[in-house]
This record gives sequence, C-alpha cells and structure tokens, in this order.
Amino acid sequence: MATRIGETEIIVLRDEPAVARAAAERTVAALRAALETRGTAHIALTGGSSAVSLYRELARNPWRDAIDWREVHMWWGDDRFVPRDHPESNAGLAYRLLFAVSAHAGESGTGAAGVDVLTGDLPGLIIDAERVHPIPAEEAIANSASPDWAALDYAGQIALLVPVDAGGVPAFDVILLGVGTDGHTLSVFAGSPALDPGAPVVMGIPAPEHIEPHLERVTLSTRVLPAASTMIVMSSGSSKAEMIANVLGAERDPSRWPAQAAILPNAIWYLDEGAASLLNGPRQT
Repeated sequence: MATRIGETEIIVLRDEPAVARAAAERTVAALRAALETRGTAHIALTGGSSAVSLYRELARNPWRDAIDWREVHMWWGDDRFVPRDHPESNAGLAYRLLFAVSAHAGESGTGAAGVDVLTGDLPGLIIDAERVHPIPAEEAIANSASPDWAALDYAGQIALLVPVDAGGVPAFDVILLGVGTDGHTLSVFAGSPALDPGAPVVMGIPAPEHIEPHLERVTLSTRVLPAASTMIVMSSGSSKAEMIANVLGAERDPSRWPAQAAILPNAIWYLDEGAASLLNGPRQT
C-alpha cells in the first residue's frame, strides 16, 4: 500500500524483510544516479534494528554487485560516543554487517579471508577504506576530548568532501533514518537544539535520560534533511505503531516528535504492517 502525506511517500509492506528489500532497492537506485552523474556518491548510514535488516540485504547480491561501492563515501547520520567495537556503536554495526570487515581481515572466526568476500562466498560490500568516514568518537575518547570536539572534526570532514546545496548545507545523495520509540530520529530528541534551523551541521548530544542506551551522542542536525537528494525512513514492528501514528498523524510538532522533520518531499517512508497498524487506511497483504 502506498499513500502520501503531502508530498511525502509512505509505503506499507508486509514485514521487516520486505522493508529491507524495498529500502535496499531505493538506496542503490539513488546511489547509482549520483555515480552516473558525478562518478562518486555520499550516503549517511544509520543504526538500530532497521539498519540490521537493511545492511544484511545490501551486503549480498543483487545489491552488492549492482554498483561500484568503492566510489561511495560512507558517512553516519549519528553515533553513540563509544569506541567502534562497542556493541552500541552504529559504525561498528556497519563494519560488522555491511562491510564484513572481519571477513576481509580473515578475523571472522569462520576461517574467512578477504578473497572469500571478493568472490562472493561471503556477504560484504567491496569498499574503499579511504571513503569510509565514521564519526571520530574513538579519536576523541583516546584524547580525552568531548562529543563537541568530535562533532566539530566531523563537520570539517564533511565540508571538505560533501557537495552543498544553494544555501551551503551538505547535500548527501542518500540519508538513511530510523524512528525511535519516543519519536526521535538521528540522535535528535524532543526539544533538541539540533532541530533549530540555524543549528550546526554536526552536534554533540548529551546522554538521553528517557531512553536507552544512556550514552552521549554525535549527530547531524535536521537542517541537512531537506538538502539530501533522497531520504529513506524505515520502521518495523508493532512496538513502533503508536509512535508512528503520532509522527504521521495530523498534529505537527517536531519539537515533540523530531522524526516529523523527515516528512519532506525528498523522503520515502517504508513501514511494515506492524509499525503501520494504527495508521488509517488499508494495509498491503
């Protein structure tokens, strides 16, 4: 089932695997368009349960061979202020599932080696390490620096490489987003200064008290969302149903439900039947 809220497309699919397949197809199509136009592309990755399903989908064919992933710059929309090997690291999630770095290094515990990934015997995108740009939380922690330092450093990296729109805001080709059970997206929580139109492109965020994990964050601000060529928002599971109904309901208050900042013409929302179960209208079977 497809519908619209204003100019924003909402697609309801059967389950989380269907959401992952549809999001993978749209992601690859948007990146392919950028590669054909400029020879390079920029994607801002995400975390959470939706990312797990999407990364597992993208890491295998047909998607892993659909484009030259070595020409894609990998960024993150947000991350927890933890080392990359921490279980709550969004970057670590992508390194494990999307890039299959342990297999590339022969450290997967399964006897895998880089050649296994290259031949397609194991999933994992073939990437250029120089085009992978995790938020520098590890470097900040190692130097006893703050999330604000990491945010400033990351903003500098983005400014060097990512094209900008007419207003000078970084214009990613694809931004991947999830929706938290409290209605947040990225690490932008209710009432966050990251919602302000004049907010810095990247910001340090204090550890939220109302939702786990209670960890400091670094996030892109919502001002980058309208500048993106394509935004893909994913949400699955009945535990998200009430919040999705609020976020996509008639009342508009991004300061209360920050995910509403992603209700834009350049966004497509993929929901499974569980997440969409409290929305009005028919459901796809």
